Amino acid sequence: MPALDDWVSRLADEVIADAQRRDVKIVCASGISPSGPIHLGNLREVITPHLVADEIARRGIEVEHIISWDDYDRFRKVPNFPGVDQSWSKYIGQPLTAVPAPPGSPHESWAAHFRTQCEEALAAMGIRYRGISQTQQYTGGAYIDQVIFAMGHRDQIDKVLDQYRTLPKADGQDHDEDEDADEAAAREGSGAAAEDSGYYPYKPYCTVCNTDFTTVTAYDDATAELSYHCEHCGHDETVDLHTFTHGKLVWKVDWPMRWAYEGVVFEPSGVDHQSPGSSYAVGLELAPIFGWQRPIGPMYAFVGIKGMAKMSSSKGGVPTPADALEIMEPAVLRWLYARRRPNQSFTVSFDADLQRTYDEWDALARKVQAGTGQAGDVAAYTRASSTAAGPLPITECPVAYRTLASIVDITTGDEQQVLRIVGQLDPTAPVPSVAALRPRLTCVEHWVATQMSEQDKTVVRTAPADRVLTDDERAAIELLLDGGSGLAPIEADWTLAGLTHQVYGVPKVMRGIDPGAIVKGDKELASAQRNFFKLLYGVLIDKETGPRLPTLLLAIGPQPVRRLLEGAAGVPAKPGKDPVS
Repeated sequence: MPALDDWVSRLADEVIADAQRRDVKIVCASGISPSGPIHLGNLREVITPHLVADEIARRGIEVEHIISWDDYDRFRKVPNFPGVDQSWSKYIGQPLTAVPAPPGSPHESWAAHFRTQCEEALAAMGIRYRGISQTQQYTGGAYIDQVIFAMGHRDQIDKVLDQYRTLPKADGQDHDEDEDADEAAAREGSGAAAEDSGYYPYKPYCTVCNTDFTTVTAYDDATAELSYHCEHCGHDETVDLHTFTHGKLVWKVDWPMRWAYEGVVFEPSGVDHQSPGSSYAVGLELAPIFGWQRPIGPMYAFVGIKGMAKMSSSKGGVPTPADALEIMEPAVLRWLYARRRPNQSFTVSFDADLQRTYDEWDALARKVQAGTGQAGDVAAYTRASSTAAGPLPITECPVAYRTLASIVDITTGDEQQVLRIVGQLDPTAPVPSVAALRPRLTCVEHWVATQMSEQDKTVVRTAPADRVLTDDERAAIELLLDGGSGLAPIEADWTLAGLTHQVYGVPKVMRGIDPGAIVKGDKELASAQRNFFKLLYGVLIDKETGPRLPTLLLAIGPQPVRRLLEGAAGVPAKPGKDPVS
């Protein structure tokens, strides 16, 4: 298929050209540490290379996307996570795959718990990749030659790192917080201050207590024998790196080693990794030591979060892709990342602004279907709604998110009532079943249940309001119900369009304006409309605001609406207008 016109396509062009220059297969890489919930900011680390690899695949060019799960990283500290207390401190310094999973988890380790949670979300988003466990790589001996090579070239590596050790540390770093500790330990704890020792880029995990509170005390280049002392349990040991696989290279050395080992051509990184002295910057000089060039790696910006009504207390403080997929369809979540360049920050909304996001998505879908979308918008939509492997699941009948939210709220999720009301939105386009509203309806149901605050929820009165209305207010209600001056009785067109015409027409008629007239800039009319809407909200749901009135009326139904409004206005029920109790 022809290349799409957007930032993804341009990066793909660059990656293809670089791979051709190197005469290598294209490998796009991501790296994720499952040290805790893998949040929506981390998702950019995965989705950026996914989108580039997917564009390359769409062109029929061989490409692979790998995700390195850094599950051999150390457990740094006890996090603020439900069910996890200070008893977990005994695991500090151990590999993430050796730490028990959080309470209630079915998984065998801390790393497996968070990795699996992320993998399920990535599968739902259509992201295909080859996952690589660094625990398996190191303990399985995959990097034995690379470790011995790095130890043999430690002086050369040390000279590169030494150029950056006096630079200020970047804020907000993820791996780099550990890497500074690793480098300090490698340089000082491993014996840099001792007479017979120097810098060592390798950090053993103690074979007795399984922590990395170890100090390399000696290394023999001829035999690859390494001696270490564990400050945690006091164990001393000499091992042969030809067979010893219970340790890892420090991060700033580990990353460029893996670029070379996997043949990575493209790997983005966060703004924290691209500051002077950070791992990506240092990698420019360390990668050639391992016989590779640093990959093309654009910087990606932070992703903010807006809303999260209940999430911070129940899920450890950061929303994950799995959390987002509970309230938005996979294509919409992909679109949030695909439509902006990696260096542009943006916010994911969990509050009512999500409805605006969906309005924009639906408007874009209509433009694409009509053939009127701009090239970049069409590209973002295409990348969001499909991959090289095929289309993603979409909602057959995409009723507006805000409308569905109002309906689910008012009906408390009764499926048959939802279907009845949706069927009245536009009788010319009937919705065949509740299934045709999913997966969007499922997302809306979860959003209403978890993100809508109790004060925002709608409770329809069960009996007419006991309030005194003015003559004008009673006249407005009678006009709404029974029509006049160009308005038909309210039941004459019980659709979203018909009810919209009715509720906006009443204030116009009350001011002597044709109900179908388009009026702009009339402040008095706008004020009259606001007051009329406030009246209806008060009579129907005992609030001053609420869901859009046409949707609210549609959801309540014609007979209950008439009963509540006539009762509040003190108007006797009309013949043939039997109220519903």
